Amino acid sequence: MGFLDTLLGRTKPVAPNLDQLFALPSAAITLQAATDFTPTGVGSVCFATVEGAEFSRIHDDAMALLEADKDRLGSPVEISRDPYGYSWLVSRRAPDDLPALVSDLHAVNTALEGTGFGPQLLCSLVGFHDAGGRQLALVYLYKRGSFYPFAPLPGEHRDNPLEIQVRAVLTNDLRIEPDLARWFPLWGAPGL
Repeated sequence: MGFLDTLLGRTKPVAPNLDQLFALPSAAITLQAATDFTPTGVGSVCFATVEGAEFSRIHDDAMALLEADKDRLGSPVEISRDPYGYSWLVSRRAPDDLPALVSDLHAVNTALEGTGFGPQLLCSLVGFHDAGGRQLALVYLYKRGSFYPFAPLPGEHRDNPLEIQVRAVLTNDLRIEPDLARWFPLWGAPGL
C-alpha cells in the first residue's frame, strides 16, 4: 500500500482465511458456557450464482464432496436460492458434531475458492439456539475474514443486546468484525 492510499484513507482488503472456520467448535463451547446457546447442527454457505458451465461444474463438485457422507447421514446437503438470487448450500449434521459441519462448510468454500470463484463467496453461517427457542448465527464474512453474531427476532427485527453480548463473549475465540455496519441481517437464511 502506497503513501497516496494512506493519505486518501484507502485500505488493503483483508484476505480471507478459511481456516478460521475451524475455531468455531471451541468458540461454541465458550458460547454455551456463557449464554446457554448450543449448535443446531445446521450450517450454510452463501454465494452469488454465476451462469456458465464452469460454475455449474464447481457447484456439482462441491455438492459431491458433501454427498460422500450421504450413507452415514441420510441427506445432509440441500441447495436453495433466496429471493435476492443468492444460492445457499445447506449442510445438516448432528448438533453435537460441529467439527464435521465446519468441515463441510470449509470444503465447499475451498472448492469454490480454489477454482477461481472466491469472488462469488459471500458468507458462511452456523446456527445456534437456546432452551427458550431464541436463534443465533455466527456468520463468517468471506471477503472480510471475520465473524459476527446475528440474532433474528420475529418481524425482521434483531436482538441487538444479544449480538453485543455474544461479541464480548467470543472476542478471544474468533476474529470478530469490528465494523458494526458490516453485521448484515440475513433474514430467512437457510440454517437459521
